Amino acid sequence: MTPKTFKIKSFGCQMNVYDGERVAELLAAEGMSPAAEADDADLVVLNTCHIREKAAEKAYSDVGRLKREDGSKPMIALAGCVAQAEGAEAKRRSQLIDIVVGPQAYHRLPEMIAQASRGARPVDTDMPALSKFEALPPRRRAAPSAFLTVQEGCDKFCTYCVVPYTRGAEISRRWKDIVTEARGLVDAGAREIVLLGQNVNAWADDGLALADLIRALAEISALERIRYTTSHPVNMSDELIAAHGEVDKLMPYLHLPVQSGSNRILKAMNRSHSAEGYLATIEKMRSARPDIALSGDFIVGFPGETEEDFEATLQIVDEVRYASAYSFKYSARPGTPAATMEDQVPREIMDGRLQRLQARINAHQVAFNRSKVGVDTKLLIERKGRREGQMIGRSPWLQSVHVDTEAQAGDILDVTLVAAGPNSMTGAVRQRVAA
Repeated sequence: MTPKTFKIKSFGCQMNVYDGERVAELLAAEGMSPAAEADDADLVVLNTCHIREKAAEKAYSDVGRLKREDGSKPMIALAGCVAQAEGAEAKRRSQLIDIVVGPQAYHRLPEMIAQASRGARPVDTDMPALSKFEALPPRRRAAPSAFLTVQEGCDKFCTYCVVPYTRGAEISRRWKDIVTEARGLVDAGAREIVLLGQNVNAWADDGLALADLIRALAEISALERIRYTTSHPVNMSDELIAAHGEVDKLMPYLHLPVQSGSNRILKAMNRSHSAEGYLATIEKMRSARPDIALSGDFIVGFPGETEEDFEATLQIVDEVRYASAYSFKYSARPGTPAATMEDQVPREIMDGRLQRLQARINAHQVAFNRSKVGVDTKLLIERKGRREGQMIGRSPWLQSVHVDTEAQAGDILDVTLVAAGPNSMTGAVRQRVAA
């Protein structure tokens, strides 16, 4: 039976969220309707992430939970990076899976659904160069803050990372296609666009770079804000740094992963930058945009990491004073060089180091939030809060801000930040800016 309703469940990074949104638009264009819950759906698409240990096992557990008490189940499509990594093996591991589709082939889902409706169990993990974007329908509806993928894949081959194997080689979408999609998002209601890529600042097309693209998008009159993520330190050009000080619509926020403060560990990770080079980039960024909010990624317990290496990571956290950061214990990924390295760090040591690192990061995050108390700024309203009359929006520094207001999602408010918590702020409305 051909499914009439669908449910998309996306896990992991923002690019997976974008992919999930585009799959939903693709299926809606085929006449299918979204279901509120998986139990109500004829088709469930599990859009998986493979970046952490045991990701595949979690995906198969998610598949198993879709079997209903009466023994029935929806049509199940295993999508995303676990699907790419597992391929046809996924069908052998679970008879519940009807479709296996990689992140570069999801534009072929309608055809695969038709095949599965006839009893086939199709698999497609090809990596065609950007052809999926050409096959997707125009953007019809957008959240106040909308994702837009401009670059996919990675050529950096960090020794711990599976992205080059699950997302493919580094490739950029064409300028005109990005601008067209951006205009479509704004017409569909977006007031902020977040440019996405595994190495978004490696984007290039016909001699143009990300800074040029940002300047062009800033010319879209109804677009109020621009962000981008995730960047690699070696692709942080002087032109892009300058754009932060010159383009008003480019928000004062930069997510720039460093992973470790130890040059020895960075070399083992094949990160291609040093701690000193990273700090020099941060200094340039702060010179261009003094109020910049900085975010990063950290891995603790990489093979061979000593206490001295870890202390170097704590030192770089203190030097940068991150407004926020993501930190993880090293997770061995099958097929990556780091998985077979000697001197794997015991789990209990990783646990202790992660707690110490997160405590240090959290202290700087609280200090950053407190530094913004009393600041007048603009707030982009995104959704309702927990209380009646409460809405939640984002500050230019990507802080979550709670405010009592009758404004709706998509409105921009003039607010004063009046209180700071560890993970959010409280704002008081000064004036509403019409949507």
